[in-house]
Amino acid sequence: MSKKTWWSVLGLLVIASMVLGACGAPEPEVVVETVVVTKEVQGETVEVVVTATPEPVVPVEFKSADPSTFVVAAISEGIDTLDPAWNYESDGDDIILNLYDQLVTYEGPNASKFVPALATDWTISEDGMTYVFNIREGVKFHNGADLTPEDVAYTIQRGVLQGGTWSPQWLFTEPFFGTGIYDIAELVDETGALDDDPDGVKAADPEALMAACERVMDVVQYDDAAGTVTFNLSQSWAPFLATLAQSWGSILDKDWAIEQGAWDGDCATWQNYYGITSETTPLRDKTNGTGPYMLESWTPGEEKVLVANPDWWRTEPTFEGGKTAPTIERIVVKGVSEWGTRYAMLQAGDADGADVPRENIAQVDPMVGEWCEYNAETLGFDCAPTENPNGPLRLFRGAPATTRTDAMFVFDINAEGGNPYIGSGELDGNGIPTDFFSDVHVRKAFNYCFDWDAFIADALAGEAIQNVGPLIPGMVGYDQNGPMYSYDPAMCEEELKLAWDGQVWENGFRMQVAYNTGNVTRQTVAQILQATLSDIDPKFQVEIIGLPWPSFLAAIRASRLPLYISGWQEDLHDPHNWAQPFMIGTYAARQVLPDWMVAEFQELVNAGVAATTDEERAEVYKQLTQLDYDYAIAIRLAVATGRHYEQRWVGDYYYNAINAWTGRYYSMSKQ
Repeated sequence: MSKKTWWSVLGLLVIASMVLGACGAPEPEVVVETVVVTKEVQGETVEVVVTATPEPVVPVEFKSADPSTFVVAAISEGIDTLDPAWNYESDGDDIILNLYDQLVTYEGPNASKFVPALATDWTISEDGMTYVFNIREGVKFHNGADLTPEDVAYTIQRGVLQGGTWSPQWLFTEPFFGTGIYDIAELVDETGALDDDPDGVKAADPEALMAACERVMDVVQYDDAAGTVTFNLSQSWAPFLATLAQSWGSILDKDWAIEQGAWDGDCATWQNYYGITSETTPLRDKTNGTGPYMLESWTPGEEKVLVANPDWWRTEPTFEGGKTAPTIERIVVKGVSEWGTRYAMLQAGDADGADVPRENIAQVDPMVGEWCEYNAETLGFDCAPTENPNGPLRLFRGAPATTRTDAMFVFDINAEGGNPYIGSGELDGNGIPTDFFSDVHVRKAFNYCFDWDAFIADALAGEAIQNVGPLIPGMVGYDQNGPMYSYDPAMCEEELKLAWDGQVWENGFRMQVAYNTGNVTRQTVAQILQATLSDIDPKFQVEIIGLPWPSFLAAIRASRLPLYISGWQEDLHDPHNWAQPFMIGTYAARQVLPDWMVAEFQELVNAGVAATTDEERAEVYKQLTQLDYDYAIAIRLAVATGRHYEQRWVGDYYYNAINAWTGRYYSMSKQ
C-alpha cells in the first residue's frame, strides 16, 4: 500500500448552540474536534483523519449557599437617620422604602406612573388643587396596630411641622403653601428669619404659631368614618404624586410615634418639636412601618439587617411580573469602605451585590458571565452571555442616571471654635480666609483647572458626558451645547492672578478638600484638582481628606468644609428638583450663597416651576444655566450611565430611575 500524505494543517471547528433566557444559564456547548493521527497499517505508518466529539462542557449551576439571606457590600453603612420626615439621602431611602409604605408607589420600573399602595385609589379636582385618597383597610403596622386615615394625616402634618431646611419637607411646603415657601417657620415669619431656629420659633407670637399649625390642618385633613385623607394644595402641582411616593411620604403609626417622643398632635405644642435634627429625632433608630420588611438591627457604621414581614398586606403586584410578598427572608447591608474587601466578597460569593467604583470595573468585568443592556422602550434589559458564559456575575448597564456628583465651593466657611480645613485661616500661603470662595475669580480658576476628560476616563470608565449647568440631560430646559467650562491651564492661571487683587497668585494657599471615605470616584475629583493646581504652581496646595459618611455629612451641614465633593439623587423627575436645591435650597444653604445671589436665582426658580408650557420652562432654565456659569458657584461634573453587578443566583431585579440602583428588596429572588 502506498503512503498517503496530507499537507494541509487542520484546526478546530467549534459548533456552539446557545439559547439564553433573560437571566438564564447557557446551554451545554458541543465541540467537534478534527485531528490527524498516525498508525501502523500492514507494516506501514500512515496518517489518518480522526474526528472526536469530547464530552460537552457542563454549565455552572448558579446557586447560593444561603438563598434566605441577601448580602450587600456597600461603600458605607451610610444611614443618617431612619426618621422618614428627616431622611434626605439615598442610603436611608434604600432602607426606609423597604420598611414603610406610602399612599402611592411607582408602577415597577416606570418612574412616571403611579399605582395604589396604602391608598386604594384617589381623585384629583379639575383645578389640580384637591387630592382625595381612599385609605386601604386591613393594613397593620409591624407592631400589630391598624392603619387609619388619622395615621396618614398625622404623618404628613408632623413632618411639615417638624420642619428644617435640611430636611425634605420643602417638597411639601411649596405645593401646600406656595412656590418659594420652604419651611413651616416662614408661616410664622415670612422673612425666613426663623428658619432652623428652634428657640426663635418657640419664642414667637403664640397666635402666629397657632395660625401656622391650623393652616397645616386645613391642608391635610382626614375622615376616619369615610376612610379618606384630603390634601388642599395652594396651586396645581404636577409632581405631587411623585412627592408622596418617596421615603418622606412613608406612613407612621400616630400612637406609636407619640409614645417614642414625637409630636403629640396638638397645635398648641408643635413649636416644641420644630427644628429637631436627624440626630435628635426620637425616631432616628426606631421604626414601625407597614412595609415588606422590618428592622432587625442597625449598627451605625457597620451594618443594617432587615427581616421579612410575614403579614405584609399586598395582594396585587405593582406591575406585571411583580411580587406580592418577600421571597428573601433577611437583608444585610454591610458598610465596607475598602474596595479590596468588597471585591473579595464578590469573588467568594459572600456578597450578592456590591458597590463597584468605575475605576475598578476592569477588575470585575472578567467575572461577568452575562450582561444586560438597558432598553429604553421596554424599561427593562436585554441580556446575553459574555465570552465567559460561566462567569459568576451579571452586569446591568446603560440605564440613564438621575444622579450627579459636583465639587461645591463654600462662600462663607464656618470657623467657629477653629477649623482645621482652612489652615491658618489667612491668605498667607499656609491657609485660606473663610470667604476665600466669595471671589468669583477663585471659583472660575478652579473650574478651568479641572480636567473633565481625565475624570470621565479614569473615574467613570468613559461612560459619561460632561454636565452643563444645574439640570441633568433629558430634562426640560437642559442644553448640552450651553455654556460650560473646559480644562484650560492658561485661563486657570489668568484667573488666579486676578483673584483677591493678586494676593492668591503672590502668596499661594493651602486648604483641604473633603470626600466621603470609600468613594473613590469623589476622591479622584479631589486628586485631579490637587494635581492640576499644583502643576500651575506648587504653592497652590490642596490636601485631600476622607471622612466617614456621618462626619462628612455633619461637616457639610455645618458649612465647615471649604470645598467638598458630594452628589444629588433626584427626589422627583422634574427640573425643579434640580434647580431648587442647587440654586436656592439644600446646596445653596450648605454653600452659604450670598443673599443677593439667592434672590436672583429664586426669581427664576419660581418662574420655572410656575410656567405652564415646556417652552416657557425651557427659556427660564436657559437663563438659570447662564447664571450658574457666570457665577461659577460649583464645578458641575458629569452624568454617567449606570452599572449594577450582582451574583447570577439573584433574580427579578428591575431598574426604576428615581430609585436608581437601590432595590425594593421584596421584588427580588435568590436561588
